[in-house]
Amino acid sequence: MAPEVFLASEEQMNPLLPAWPEVIIGLLCFFIVFGILGKKLLPSIEKVLGERRDAIEGGMKRAETAQAEAQALLEQYRAELAEARHEAARITEHAREQGAVLINEMREEGQRQREAIVAAGHAQIEADKKQATAVLRQDVGSLASQLASRIVGESLEDHARQSGVIDRFLDELESKAAAAQGASK
Repeated sequence: MAPEVFLASEEQMNPLLPAWPEVIIGLLCFFIVFGILGKKLLPSIEKVLGERRDAIEGGMKRAETAQAEAQALLEQYRAELAEARHEAARITEHAREQGAVLINEMREEGQRQREAIVAAGHAQIEADKKQATAVLRQDVGSLASQLASRIVGESLEDHARQSGVIDRFLDELESKAAAAQGASK
């Protein structure tokens, strides 16, 4: 009898085969806890996950929008930069043209001033030449009349006569000088 009792108690104590009342109570408690968690905890978890999903998707949309705005702003800056470069080139070309015009105007003004100075110089030279010729005629005439007076021994003080003789003499000298210059050319 002893070995049979031992076998009967061994069958009841098998840890791999739980007792049916324990299984039923365990399942009942599992479903109760699962139901409470499903009703209370699951909606708040889904709410937090939904908020996170919206935040992530909204952040991505905001990032895409910001990237599109940045790209549009970049294109706008590039267009403005190209326009500014074009404007700078136009201004530079305009300045070059104005510089060339100013240089030409200054060159022409310098040419006019040079010509005016040269003309004034020629006029002054001509006036000085006439004055020197007149003074020279007068001096040569008086010297010639003094010399002639000494040679002839009489005074040639008649001024009209003296001027006529001197003028004739100087005209002859000038005509001979002009003829000599024409022959040498």
